[in-house]
Amino acid sequence: MNKSSPSSETVPFEFSWQGISEPTIAAKGFREYDGRWLYPTELNMLGAELLGMGLGTMMYERNVKPKIVVGCDFRSYSQSVSYALIIGLIRAGIKVLNIGIVTSPIAYFSRTLFGIDSVAMVTASHNPNGWTGIKAGFRHPLTLNELEMKHLKDIVLHQLFVERPNGNCTQVNDISTKYIGDFKPVSNQLGLKVVCATGNGTAGQYYPTLLEKLGIKVIPLHTEPDCRFPNYNPNPESIKMLESLSAKVCETDADMGFAFDGDGDRLGVVDDLGRIVYSDKVGLLLARSIVRHIPKAKFIVDIKSTGLFTTDPQLLKKGVETEYWKTGHSHIKQRLHETGAIAAFEKSGHFYFNPPIGNGYDDPLVAICELCKLLNETTKISLSKHVDALPKSWITPTLSPYCHDDEKYQTVDRICDKLNAMLQRGCSLGGQKIVEILQINGVRCRLTNGSWALVRASSNTPSLVVVCESMNSEAEMQAIFDDLNSLIQKEHTVGEYDQQI
Repeated sequence: MNKSSPSSETVPFEFSWQGISEPTIAAKGFREYDGRWLYPTELNMLGAELLGMGLGTMMYERNVKPKIVVGCDFRSYSQSVSYALIIGLIRAGIKVLNIGIVTSPIAYFSRTLFGIDSVAMVTASHNPNGWTGIKAGFRHPLTLNELEMKHLKDIVLHQLFVERPNGNCTQVNDISTKYIGDFKPVSNQLGLKVVCATGNGTAGQYYPTLLEKLGIKVIPLHTEPDCRFPNYNPNPESIKMLESLSAKVCETDADMGFAFDGDGDRLGVVDDLGRIVYSDKVGLLLARSIVRHIPKAKFIVDIKSTGLFTTDPQLLKKGVETEYWKTGHSHIKQRLHETGAIAAFEKSGHFYFNPPIGNGYDDPLVAICELCKLLNETTKISLSKHVDALPKSWITPTLSPYCHDDEKYQTVDRICDKLNAMLQRGCSLGGQKIVEILQINGVRCRLTNGSWALVRASSNTPSLVVVCESMNSEAEMQAIFDDLNSLIQKEHTVGEYDQQI
């Protein structure tokens, strides 16, 4: 097995007659909760058209109203993929509302605005350039779950399409004005000043202006849309992006900094001291704030998130229930909808809020409004002081060693078997005994002192996901990672990490 990085899967595309006259759509691109393909080697224009026909056919199967909102991100090829998808939807008899280049939250909002149940957003989210994909759903505020994605895959790959008449497309512009009208302006009595970093992605066209309209003073950083992503890949889990944001916050004496991913549905945060505050810790801050007004609230957090949600004294005092669930925007939205929890948080930077705070889907601007609300209600306490008041823990960034899509789930299964055997033998990680193994999504080992370690298969790239947290010290965090990594590196299918701690 070639233990190289994910970028090595990008194959130079030959513009042959076959390459442009026959549909290409790779089976592995249909993932747990959305679609991700390398363009155009794994998905070409005709493949995108078949994808649209598959979505349209599935809508009729499910007795969904044959209308859909379609948007796309700012990548150089996204509009082309979007137009091909729309052609397929029209052939399947669907009436399309094309809202053009938008962020994913704006696309989700458009469902409510136009009273349309279905949405298709053409985006590869935080994946590097060369990727395309789709986030779709047939029922507000949800997106397709794992079973629905498998059924879509079956329809498309076996071409089980039904062509119908009456499909058409209508172009709609300037949705962002209506989107921001759904927010209440932030009471900015502190004169909050923030750095807004978008990595030259889609969010740069909207979020600096929208934050200004909310009453926040904005210092832009890499906000000019440029589909080449010349500074760094727009990914708020990327240390490179967050360190760039940190430097700008310190240079401008800003109150905090915000980083957004390529389609604007994920948020990274830096405090007023320039320190990176990982999104699960931001979620913990927001949970503490929310329970001041809504005691005994329930929260959902993904399996990668800090263990402090179950031990934080302020949440325990308010009778808060927190459930750890599968990583992924469709999984979390579904669980939020099923349980009626007030909010959900993912370490990747997705923030979800049910009414009366939000609309049930992931929207970073709602999270920003809640964060500003917290700072305005505690007027003499900076974000850094709020962070320092949290119980201490030391957590790694999300680390992603390469593992081929065809190998990653089996690799995690083997690592899981080894960790279960270690549990039975009373073994330790980082000097702390393994006391419990949670297998909701990959394998998460809880250790004696509440520290933990996670390995799972990435849902959207050819890689694993590794996170470790210590409740004692940075040195223990490193030791836990080192012990876990020694198991991981024995797998011949695992390659280089995307970033280091």
